[in-house]
Amino acid sequence: MTVVVGCGAGFSGDRTDAARPLVDALMSYDAPRALMFETLGERTLAAAQLRRIKDPDSGDEPLLEEFLSPVLSDCLANHITILGNFGAANPTAACRRIQQLAQRLGHSQACLATIHGDDVRDRLHALDWQAWEGEKRSISALEQVVAANVYLGADALIEAMAQGAQVVITGRVADPSLALAPLCYYHSWAGDDWDKLAAGALAGHLIECGTQVTGGYFADPGVKEVPGMASLGYPLVEVERNGRLVVTKPPGTGGLVTEQTVKEQLLYEIHNPGAYITPDVVIDLEHVRVRQLTKDRVEVTGVRGKPAPDRLKTTVSFLDGYQGEAEISYAGPNAFARANLARETLRQRLALRCPANLRARFDLIGISSVFDGDSQLTAQTLQDAANDIRLRLAVEHADKSVVELATQELLALYCCGPAGGGGVRRHHTQRLKTASYLVPRQQVAPTVTLHGGEGNE
Repeated sequence: MTVVVGCGAGFSGDRTDAARPLVDALMSYDAPRALMFETLGERTLAAAQLRRIKDPDSGDEPLLEEFLSPVLSDCLANHITILGNFGAANPTAACRRIQQLAQRLGHSQACLATIHGDDVRDRLHALDWQAWEGEKRSISALEQVVAANVYLGADALIEAMAQGAQVVITGRVADPSLALAPLCYYHSWAGDDWDKLAAGALAGHLIECGTQVTGGYFADPGVKEVPGMASLGYPLVEVERNGRLVVTKPPGTGGLVTEQTVKEQLLYEIHNPGAYITPDVVIDLEHVRVRQLTKDRVEVTGVRGKPAPDRLKTTVSFLDGYQGEAEISYAGPNAFARANLARETLRQRLALRCPANLRARFDLIGISSVFDGDSQLTAQTLQDAANDIRLRLAVEHADKSVVELATQELLALYCCGPAGGGGVRRHHTQRLKTASYLVPRQQVAPTVTLHGGEGNE
C-alpha cells in the first residue's frame, strides 16, 4: 500500500492558493491521503503568543481561512486528512475558526482535534532544563518569557486520527511529524520500527518547506533554471509500507522535481547527516540514495533510523530590550560616496549622543548589506557600485528612548546629511530573542481533544 501526503504551506505567509492543485492531485489517487500545512517558525510562534496575550481569542495562524477555504470542503468530502500547526499559540481558536468555515461550507458534522501540551510557559520552574548543544543565550528573567514550546512528535497526531479526526490542529510539533503521523496511522508502523519511522520523518522533512523541493528557493538563472516560478507546484510524497518514497508534484504546475532539488532539501538544516534528531526518531542519512525515475518523480531509499531521543527540544522566546531600524536612499551620480558620507556622519552622531553600549549596525544596501556591514570595501566593489544605494541603520538597546533617539538621527540626515537623501522609514519594536533547551520526554504530556463529529463537543 502507498500513502500520499501533500504539503500546502511551508511557512506562515506562504501562497494561499497553493493547496488547490494539490488536492486535485490527491483526489486522483486510490490510496490513503493527507494534506499538511507547516506554518510555524520559532519567531512566528513567539509573535502569535504576543497576539494571544493582547487578545485571548487570537494567537493562531492569521492566514488560516485563506489557506483552507479553497480546499476544506473537498478534503472533508474525500477523506483527505488535514494536519497543520496553524494552531500556533492558540489551537482552540484555530479550531473554532475552522469549525465555522466548515459549517459555512455545509460540513457541520466535521470532526476536528486539537493537540495541546507543547506550551510549557506556565511550568518553567518545574521542568528539568538542559541547554541545547551550542546554546549560549541565557534567560535573564522568567517574567520576560513570552513563549516556551516543546517540539512534540507524531504520537498525539496519530491518536487524533485513530479517534476519527478529519482535521488535526496543533501548536508546536516537529515539522516532519505532520507527515509522519498519517504514514504511521495508515501503514500501522510500530513505534520502535526505527527504519520505517526514519523514512516517514524524512518524507516529512522533504516536503515541510513547500516548494523548496520543487524549485522554490532553488532557482538561480543561468545556473539552475526553474520553469513556471509563478505557478510552482507544491510537493507530494508517495510512501510505501516498506519505507520507499517518491517525491513529486501535481501535474500541470510549474517548478520541477529533480535529484538536485531533492538533495538540496534533503540536506537543508542538517548539521549531522548521521544523526538528524527529531522527537520521533534519529534519522541516519549516510546511506540514502536519490534517483530520478521519470520527469518530476524522484525516488529516495536507504534511510535508516535510531531510537528517539530521551529529551525534547524546547524553544524559549523572551523579551530583551528594543530594536529599531531606519533607512534612507541616495541615487544618481556619486550615490555611493554620498551614502558612505551619510553612514560615517551617522556613526559619529551616535557616538556623540547615544550610550556606549548601544549595539548598532550600518549597511549600504546594494554594496554591503548581506554580510558584515562594516567589512572593508574592495576597489572592485567600489568600481561596481550601484547608482541607487540605501543606507540602513539597525540598533538594539534596553532603553526604548535610546533606540528612538538613534533612528531619529538618521531621520535628521534629510537636511543634515549629504545631498539627495530621501525615502526615510523608521520602525521600533520590542526585541524578541530565542534560546533552545532540552527537557525530559516524560515531563511532557500531549493531550488530544475532539471537537464536532458524532458524540463530540
